[in-house]
Amino acid sequence: MSSYTIPKIAALEAEQKRNLPPFRVGDQVAVHYRIREGEKERVQLFQGVVIAHARGGLGATFTVRKVSFGGVGVERIFPEHSPRIEKLEVISRGIVRRARLYYLRELEGKAARLRQQRGGGSAAVAAAPEDASS
Repeated sequence: MSSYTIPKIAALEAEQKRNLPPFRVGDQVAVHYRIREGEKERVQLFQGVVIAHARGGLGATFTVRKVSFGGVGVERIFPEHSPRIEKLEVISRGIVRRARLYYLRELEGKAARLRQQRGGGSAAVAAAPEDASS
């Protein structure tokens, strides 16, 4: 392998990378994913907690877990740089002390909830000076 192929690969990877909003393990996210059914394409929403994030350049993936109707847990692995991801929204930020939250698989109900971060977001910082002046 010559040294000339590495810049070409890096250029191809940079071209295909996506700029998703920053998210971490423990965050509640809504993934708008384009799926194909026969001849038609539609956007499907998958909302849940990020339980794993495997960073690997262009092959990076993240796993989202939600509890579906009837208490059945559903997990889905999304390629981070997939062109099929229409949009990713971070709904809330969770406070966790682990890199992988596989222990949530065994928990049910209230025990499966994560602590949420309070305020401190960019919206709260922008609103603070206006409240102080009135």
